[in-house]
Amino acid sequence: MSHSMTGYGGAVKHYDGFIVQFEIKSVNHRYAEIVLRMPREWTCYEDGLRRLVQRHIKRGRIDVYISKELEDASSLPMVLNRPVVESYLRAAEELGNRYAVDAKLSAKDLLSLPDVLSTSDLSSNLYGMESEWERVLSEGLEEAIGGLVSMREREGRHLVSDLKQRLDRLVEIHNEMVRISPEVVKEYKSRLKGRLAELLEGPFDEQRFAMEVAVFADRSNVDEELIRLKSHFEQCLGLLQASEPVGRKLDFLIQEMNRETNTIGSKANHLALVNLVVEMKAELEKIREQAANLE
Repeated sequence: MSHSMTGYGGAVKHYDGFIVQFEIKSVNHRYAEIVLRMPREWTCYEDGLRRLVQRHIKRGRIDVYISKELEDASSLPMVLNRPVVESYLRAAEELGNRYAVDAKLSAKDLLSLPDVLSTSDLSSNLYGMESEWERVLSEGLEEAIGGLVSMREREGRHLVSDLKQRLDRLVEIHNEMVRISPEVVKEYKSRLKGRLAELLEGPFDEQRFAMEVAVFADRSNVDEELIRLKSHFEQCLGLLQASEPVGRKLDFLIQEMNRETNTIGSKANHLALVNLVVEMKAELEKIREQAANLE
């Protein structure tokens, strides 16, 4: 079953005193574009996490958010990072001397600055067990991807159902075109004969009349276009029943169907046939909009 490109998944992992939250969402995109946002200390795991996403999702813009926070910060002793504090104070002093502004930092100001405080166990928690952290991140992301894929499957079922209904309507219009197209030449022949009878006072040239009708019949014949349209409909139905990503193939087929429909419209010299062409183009546009959501 084809998948939608729109979805969302999330997961939460608890490990070594931290809560790690995972969020992944995807929207329509022509290719597979994966954007990872996570703490800098986990950058070394980015390639592996990116490959994990690629194994499950083939197309769309995928945004991955991974964040962490301490489960119980109050239970860990807070340590003043003296070198960082001294750097902030020197920077403030230089700012005041150079620009003649009040740059004094209070204790409250300092405590609100990044990296001024840390826990005594933080470095060991983050860097002491790299392989374990990689496992936790992979498991959490896998769980979030599972939720995303499930949503994309549900959305895909709705899209496929709607596309099949619209494809059925195209088949109905096509059948009506097949029924009407032979009448085009007959009606033209009748109209032309009546018109010539009104205009001509002399003998009627049957051979010339037959040649004129034959030229019109060849110029307005749409049998090839109708046959190709029928083939495209069958291919579309086959794609909608496939399990692999079909969005790009479907987009190509819709372009081909539009091309055949436009050709029929340019050849048509019949009001009913032209009206059917307009209706088919309107349905094809709706199908194109929906198919743009498929992976």
